[in-house]
Amino acid sequence: MKKLLMLLYLFLWGWGPMALAQSLWIDVRTAEEYNTGHLEGAINIPYDEIEQKIEAVAADKTADIQLYCRSGRRSGIALESLRSLGYSKVTNAGAYEQLKQKQAKTNE
Repeated sequence: MKKLLMLLYLFLWGWGPMALAQSLWIDVRTAEEYNTGHLEGAINIPYDEIEQKIEAVAADKTADIQLYCRSGRRSGIALESLRSLGYSKVTNAGAYEQLKQKQAKTNE
């Protein structure tokens, strides 16, 4: 019950679907790239800032984290950074355009 109330609080506080999602999606592109378009529910932490900012959004090092960028290269670098910090369930989900197409098909 306590967990349900916490999820409800997060949902009402403004995190919406992000709070209820099973995975944390992080767009590791620049803020400019993110602002031109990103996956629904994804947050932006540029790959070269992820070591300094990850704990604010994922203190749990066993959280399921999905990373993506334009091609998969920067998300691969971010993945290695997070693994070096002890995060164990990190995935390089690859390229934004491909993921966007998959998301669109899922929403049809």
